[in-house]
Amino acid sequence: MKIDHPWERKALLESFAFRPLHAHISYLPSEYFPGLAEYNDLLPSGENTISVSNGKPLRFVAQDYGRLPFESQYEPRCYLQGEVQTREENWHDLFNALVWFAFPAAKRAINDRHYSALTSGLPKEGNSERGAVRDMNTLFDESGVVVPYTDDDLAGSLRSFEWNELFWQRRTEVGRSIDFYLFGHGLYEKMLKPYVGLTAQGLLLKVDATFFDLPLAQRLQRLDELLAMYLDDPKHCVTTRELTPVPLLGIPGWTDENTQQSYYENTDYFRPARQSCAQCTPLSTAPSSVAG
Repeated sequence: MKIDHPWERKALLESFAFRPLHAHISYLPSEYFPGLAEYNDLLPSGENTISVSNGKPLRFVAQDYGRLPFESQYEPRCYLQGEVQTREENWHDLFNALVWFAFPAAKRAINDRHYSALTSGLPKEGNSERGAVRDMNTLFDESGVVVPYTDDDLAGSLRSFEWNELFWQRRTEVGRSIDFYLFGHGLYEKMLKPYVGLTAQGLLLKVDATFFDLPLAQRLQRLDELLAMYLDDPKHCVTTRELTPVPLLGIPGWTDENTQQSYYENTDYFRPARQSCAQCTPLSTAPSSVAG
């Protein structure tokens, strides 16, 4: 998706939806759209170096075009060389780079699952050309939102499409017992011009109560760890139904228009419940502390 939108760093930093990326956006130039040089300059060094699974450090390189050998295609090249092919002056690829900074372990796990699926030699499962595992990883990578929660009832309301209960009756608990952090770089691009109907695919992760007391940077670090654990587990990422829809503009604070209960009466956007098998990561599968 290509969006014709001016570069306005200040507007991005003022948008609550972009908060996972704020620390990195703040280092980008204010006068012009950043490019490969700026992305690579932002990469941390030393013990904080972002690496792919074989230990090679990540870097952003120009997009190659045409018919490419396997090792030069997008996911294999990233996995084998640590090189992320990136188009200049492209919002989609800018946000992909920024998500690598914000969630490096999760992005590495997604790349691992893609490469493993491509090289397994096993027949594809599912109905698409990519197969079920790659479908789920692609959907989350493009359109995912991370949903940490402590309250099982709130998580149940989300899975059951009880929008009025979740976003209106208990809206004061959003940010304290359940919250939403954009992950998908395609979603970030769409949030430049948000519209009623904009829907994410939520990955629910149960955390303990102290999570919501942490500073944002520590919350993001913890979410990155939990996401990587989830995405690395071969029992996961086998169907897109592990994700549950989230109408983003219903989240309190994400738009000035959802401050009236009548906003949630739009059933074309806030659709009624359907049977869902969206996943839940029990707290017992993760380390007992969320302190970073």
